[in-house]
Amino acid sequence: QVQVVESGGGLVQPEGSLRLSCVVSGSIFRIYAMGWYRQAPGKQRELVAVITSVGSTNYADSVKGRFTISRDNAKKAAYLQMNSLKVEDTAVYYCNAQNPLSTDRSYWGQGTQVTVSS
Repeated sequence: QVQVVESGGGLVQPEGSLRLSCVVSGSIFRIYAMGWYRQAPGKQRELVAVITSVGSTNYADSVKGRFTISRDNAKKAAYLQMNSLKVEDTAVYYCNAQNPLSTDRSYWGQGTQVTVSS
């Protein structure tokens, strides 16, 4: 059973920073692509950033230059460093672990709330 657990959300002022963490258990973590998604109230879930098993990254245009995704295979963890946060970054952030060999093997965490407000 693969489990994905996020942490690190909270309330932060505009221009502040937060670091989200995601720990995966029960899988061969190193082969998984790891992604961060977010969903704001009344909006669809959207991709924020993704990192492949070999470390290639991709970002949504809205977060390029502000957010950084990384992974630590030894700790079976992925991270999202968020800097220069904006009010529009407010959302529930979800971590996803995707087995590249099977689209059915996609696992989600429960989400962590990020609120950017003065």
